[in-house]
Amino acid sequence: MGGSAGVLGGFMAAVKLRTPRKIRLLLCLAENAIGPGAVRNDDIITQYSGKTVEINNSDAEGRIVLSDAVAHATKHYDDCDLVVDMATLTGAQLISTGKMHAGILANTEELERIAVKAGLASGDLTYPLLYAPELLKKEFNSKVADMKNSVKDRSNAQCSCAGHFIESHIDPDYKGGWLHVDMAGPGTKAERGTGYGVGLVLSLVGAPGFDTRSV
Repeated sequence: MGGSAGVLGGFMAAVKLRTPRKIRLLLCLAENAIGPGAVRNDDIITQYSGKTVEINNSDAEGRIVLSDAVAHATKHYDDCDLVVDMATLTGAQLISTGKMHAGILANTEELERIAVKAGLASGDLTYPLLYAPELLKKEFNSKVADMKNSVKDRSNAQCSCAGHFIESHIDPDYKGGWLHVDMAGPGTKAERGTGYGVGLVLSLVGAPGFDTRSV
């Protein structure tokens, strides 16, 4: 919920500030509840991308809905040049980048630099995670599906792995930027939401008053 709140707040503020850029918002919402329709471990689902996923951790539901969102956005919006997903995705993020900085994955070095500058300009701090999908994809190997939804080895760049899972569902014809923001640490303080993400979104989209050129 923290990531959805952050991008929703950023989107609403960008609209009110009349940001001169086309922006679309997709909210990825899932309630992790027990019931007859709940996903269970060992289920195999087909995601929007067409890839099959073996559920080996039913508590890793956030990446499932985020994957469907990036698949939808990159398949249907031909004018899209940047996709940003944001979530309180993993506890491993706090180990990787701490409580003040979100962990980020970007598919280009330029976008990684832009995201770090956007964090400095807005106060929603970010720090790069290991980006190595070719080395980490094996952590999701499955004998019965295209992939599992959670890693086999939690000691092998777990936070990066979670982001790469989402990335693997991007439409293969999409050539734009992708930025993943795991803000599990900075998203909460004293059991309350911090509002993290609003300023970061505004900086990333170049909203008036959120200029990163001076950083």
